[in-house]
Amino acid sequence: QVTLVESGGGSVQAGGSLRLSCSISGYSDSGACMGWFRQAPGKTREGVAAMHSSSGGPYYADSVKGRFTISHDNAKSTVYLDIKALEPEDTAMYYCAARLKLCGGSRILIVGENYWPYWGQGTQVTVSS
Repeated sequence: QVTLVESGGGSVQAGGSLRLSCSISGYSDSGACMGWFRQAPGKTREGVAAMHSSSGGPYYADSVKGRFTISHDNAKSTVYLDIKALEPEDTAMYYCAARLKLCGGSRILIVGENYWPYWGQGTQVTVSS
């Protein structure tokens, strides 16, 4: 059973930085494609970054390029999302997701959620101006 647990959200002022973490367990040595998504109130869920644990990526949504960085620590089975220069528009619930296949390119950020079988519970990020 693959499980994901996010942490690191919080309330910050615009211009600040945050590091979100997602601990992933239960996947095999063949690796996993890991992604970060966010959903703001009243909006659809948006894929912001993805990478494979051993092959492929990173991939970013155009809206976050230059401010978001996804990384992975294989030893800790943890994927991170570093966000800098936070903007009020970044306010959302951030979710970590995984699929036990290759990412297959940046398109993985815009395909349907059924391409991502495993999800964490989410961590809230609130940015005040």
